[in-house]
Amino acid sequence: MRSVGSMQLVLLVALTSTATGLHIPLEVEQPPAIITLTSGPIIALPFDKTITIRCEARGNPPPEYRWTKDGEEFVPPNITTDHTDGTFVLLDKHLVTFQGKYRCYASNKLGTAMTDEIELRVPSVPKFPKEVNVPIVVKEGEPITLECNPPEGVAPRQIYWMTLDLMHIDQDERVSMGADGNLYFSNALQKDSRKDYCCFVAFNKIRIIVQKTAMAVMVTNLKHGNESDDGGNSTEAPPARIPSMLLPSGVQTEKVLLMGENLQLECISQGYPTPTMSWIKMGDKLPLRTQFNNFGKLLSISSVDESDSGKYMCKAHNSEGEAVHYIDVIVEDRPKWVTGPPQGQLTVIGTDVHIKCSVSGKPTPDITWRRNGELFSDDPRSSSKRVLDDTVVLHNARAEDSAVYQCEASNRHGSVLANINIMVMNEAPRILTRDFQEYGVVVGRDIVMNCSVFGSPPPTISWARNETLEPIEGEQFLSPTGSLKITSAEKNDSGNYVCVASNREGKSSVIAVLDVKDPTKIAYPPQDMEIISGTTAQLMCQAEFDESLRGTFMFAWKKDGEEIPLEEHSRYFMNDGMLQIMSVNMSDQGIYTCIARTSLDEDNATALLTVLDVPDVPRNVVISEMGIPRNVQLAWIPGSDHNSSVIEFIVEYEESQWEPGRWKELQKVPGNQATATLALQGHLNYQFRVYAVNGVGPGPPSEPSERYRTPPAAPERNPENIKIQDHRPDQMDIGWEPLLPIEHNAPGLEYKVSYRKLGVEDVWKEHLVKRQSFVATNTSTFILYEIKIQSRNSHGWGPEPKVVTGYSGEDVPTAAPRDVAVEVINTTVLRVSWTPAPPATVRGHLGGYDVLWLRKRSWLNPDKILDERRSLSFPGKKNHTMVPGLIPFSEYRLTVNVFNKKGNGPNSDPVTFNTPEGVPEQVHILTASNAQKDSILLVWGPPLEKNGVLTGYLLQHHLINETTLEVVDSQETNITTPDTTQWQLQGLKEGRLYRFLLRACTQAGCGPPMAQESSTDNPAHLSPAPAVAPVQSMPALLNISSYVSDTFAKISWTARAEQQDSELYVAYMNNRAKSQRSKFSTEGWFIGTVCALAFLTLVTLMACFVQRKRGGKYAGTPPPTQRQDVFFMGKVKEKEDLHPDVESQGMNDDTFCEYSEEKPLKGSSLRSLAGDDALGDSVSRDSRDSPGDYTDSEGEFNEDGSFIGEYSARTRRGC
Repeated sequence: MRSVGSMQLVLLVALTSTATGLHIPLEVEQPPAIITLTSGPIIALPFDKTITIRCEARGNPPPEYRWTKDGEEFVPPNITTDHTDGTFVLLDKHLVTFQGKYRCYASNKLGTAMTDEIELRVPSVPKFPKEVNVPIVVKEGEPITLECNPPEGVAPRQIYWMTLDLMHIDQDERVSMGADGNLYFSNALQKDSRKDYCCFVAFNKIRIIVQKTAMAVMVTNLKHGNESDDGGNSTEAPPARIPSMLLPSGVQTEKVLLMGENLQLECISQGYPTPTMSWIKMGDKLPLRTQFNNFGKLLSISSVDESDSGKYMCKAHNSEGEAVHYIDVIVEDRPKWVTGPPQGQLTVIGTDVHIKCSVSGKPTPDITWRRNGELFSDDPRSSSKRVLDDTVVLHNARAEDSAVYQCEASNRHGSVLANINIMVMNEAPRILTRDFQEYGVVVGRDIVMNCSVFGSPPPTISWARNETLEPIEGEQFLSPTGSLKITSAEKNDSGNYVCVASNREGKSSVIAVLDVKDPTKIAYPPQDMEIISGTTAQLMCQAEFDESLRGTFMFAWKKDGEEIPLEEHSRYFMNDGMLQIMSVNMSDQGIYTCIARTSLDEDNATALLTVLDVPDVPRNVVISEMGIPRNVQLAWIPGSDHNSSVIEFIVEYEESQWEPGRWKELQKVPGNQATATLALQGHLNYQFRVYAVNGVGPGPPSEPSERYRTPPAAPERNPENIKIQDHRPDQMDIGWEPLLPIEHNAPGLEYKVSYRKLGVEDVWKEHLVKRQSFVATNTSTFILYEIKIQSRNSHGWGPEPKVVTGYSGEDVPTAAPRDVAVEVINTTVLRVSWTPAPPATVRGHLGGYDVLWLRKRSWLNPDKILDERRSLSFPGKKNHTMVPGLIPFSEYRLTVNVFNKKGNGPNSDPVTFNTPEGVPEQVHILTASNAQKDSILLVWGPPLEKNGVLTGYLLQHHLINETTLEVVDSQETNITTPDTTQWQLQGLKEGRLYRFLLRACTQAGCGPPMAQESSTDNPAHLSPAPAVAPVQSMPALLNISSYVSDTFAKISWTARAEQQDSELYVAYMNNRAKSQRSKFSTEGWFIGTVCALAFLTLVTLMACFVQRKRGGKYAGTPPPTQRQDVFFMGKVKEKEDLHPDVESQGMNDDTFCEYSEEKPLKGSSLRSLAGDDALGDSVSRDSRDSPGDYTDSEGEFNEDGSFIGEYSARTRRGC
């Protein structure tokens, strides 16, 4: 249980005759009490459409209302049904008929309450009466009073004296307006004569100004002899006059005012010279708050009290005497409650009730008593009810004495009224709080559980926990209601509490249910952030709260203490703790508060949102001269940096002569500086603007400054970037970057070009030009010159120019390098050295050296003269280099020449050298066929590049474990006959897998191997084996045909669509008789027979295709088993791009394509692949695959008539 003192018991106060007030719940029957009324007076203004007079009372039963007007019963017309109380509304029509004093009465069965009188005033529209004013004629020096007599109207009222043309009448010590609105002249002067003195009265509240008929004043003066002259030309002073009072009249007056009002005493005098006014208070000093106005004629004291009463004196004084006036000031007061209005009372039957009405006022107020609105006077015959001046006594009060008693105190300044509800009854406690009222509170907060009780006599209230029924004790204090307060609630305070109320009439109780909940807490508050203007800001907020309060939980956001509204089309979007601000601008900057709120509590957290934006526009851009020609200072006032410090200011300029309207950057200024010193060009009309740059970006530019014109001046600089070109050997083209137009500084800009030979000539050759280039003619070839260019305009020369040097025109070199020597590094690389050409013979800037070499012949075919030329260029000064890319076993010739940008010099003496033999390339193709149980036939094509004289082949075969693919056994065979292109391997193991490696060899060594695999387990297998990859079966060619003529054979076939990216190897066999001396070798029939056999062989063999992208090659043709015939193989590539087949272009991917191979059949000079020379020896290395090599060159057929061809193009058209 909580410790004593953490709970506080609040008891209902006993409402006795000594109570300060009566607070009875409305659930209890009670007489009416006025709660709302319209205080008077009510001023009806002309533009008011309606007048509302309110009267509302509370009571049980609800009261009924009636009104009186000027003491007579009054039924309001046009009562609206909008009000359930006594309020009524008067329309603006005929309001004047409703002018009067109203009183409201509210009644029920227990009594009647009444209000003070409510006065309604309906002022008429103020206006001056029509009148004819007679001109006022006075003599000079006499006083004048112009009466205004302003009409009554709605205050405040202001009075002015003006002429008809609305010029104010000047006022001073002599002429002034009194508080009554009249215009007083202490003495008249001739200048006061005029016909249009007008009094204007303004009623500001009703927005009306009225004007009185103009009045005329004529001031006359006396001539010598006392004759009057209306001309007013005399300058004689008016006669002196002793002061006397114009206002107030007489010697003594009385002034009565109320406490708190402002005292105004006014004395206006006449006399000549104009009197001065002074004030005193008889027997006392004037208070410090005294003020003098209207040229000392008006004394003002604000908020008077009793001490300001007394006799005041004003005195007017001039050189002729003085006048005084006495004013008795009397301060009175309207009726006031001394200790507040008397309060209602609740008491038991049989007690004495005293109702005292304590009021003050001056004169002393008269007190009138009423009971339920009816006059209630003392009856000496009744001992139980007495009215003793300001007190009513009810002896041994009874229930029927319950009523509403009215006390009204009044004097001549006003009245006050009090309604006093007196309730005399005995009643058992009635608890007005609902039974089982539920209360919720979060941990740590205070909670008050109410127990509103009514009873007479006042009940005693106690609280207890429902579980224990033990009374809760603690500090008790008075309150209008009995309640239990629990401070810093804890979870174990949850439960039921019992409130018990008892008096001598009975007892009553209710139960209050308390539920202590977990507090709401912001777990993840929003974080301070900086955001760039125009982007979207997101503030995140997450909270924890009691789960039972989920239905009332909500998030709210405030900005700078003001809640952010959720409106349609708003830039704010809220969703589950997230605040999203679209298109952020500077107005969004501030402190944002996230509020997590339930019905019981809330928690909040704040974050600062800082909006970054480009800087504001600089203001007040001002130019000031500095005393230095064409130098000015620019100053400005920076705008806001919008939370991102200004990095720099950019000063831009615009000039109206060369590029009007185009702004260019002139200078950058650090961000902490607001001035810039500007050096300007001459003869220009400038204006400037400034913009600031911060971390967000550049801000908008300022307004342009005033224009500033600079005086003309000589050029400040000369042209730059002088360049010399040499289009011809005997001239020198000089060019430069000209001055910008704004750099001319004055009209008439031109350039003086000066040049001379460096170190040879002393006199400069000079030329004046207006363009930006000059051609010097008749110059020596490639001689160093000195050059300078100086600017000039109509105001003088530019600064002394800098001298630059450059060469005149170049020409081609005249000499060749000497002592050219070569050193063969290996079969393909050569080192070349030489002695450079003399510099004088280069006749220009050295470009470098060209090394040129010619391959004259291959020693494999020394009788064939070649013309393969290549060259390399080496820039700069060099005397040696390396030459790569040579072909082994060849004879070369090499020369060197020097070059410059004009061209190449002569070649050096040629040097002849030979490259040694190299190792051959890989054999062209290798196939394994005719597999027997212990032998396999290997057939290959010799390497395309032998790089020397073949000495034979190195054959290795490895027995392979087909499970582990490891080598089980290896053997090596040297084949010493270089013409051999097949080999029958014997002694192999039956049904085993072998890998074969074949290398071609020269005296320099053996080349890279070609690999092939095959097995001995299937002698009948005729499928070709892959050169590198395992055997891959390919579809056979279709429509194979041949055509044989006397000089060539044409073999044609149709390829399938999947064969278009393949290489085809054609194998053919030489069936010619072995004897070279056969006379049939050149007969036509024999050639036909050979071609027919080749065709039959092609039909009987499988074509092997290798996909180019896999790099594999297929080849295969088993030799006849009867004899050792020689096989030849050639690679065939598609050449449709050279010989397009028009018919095939219309085919789609489902059709076949046709390729044809044509080979010329020439005489005995042709050689086969098996001969001494390969195809590659008859063509250059760079054009080895050209189709023209097979139509115009030699090498397709050898002496035995065998045939091989190679095509290089691969095209797929329509397939």
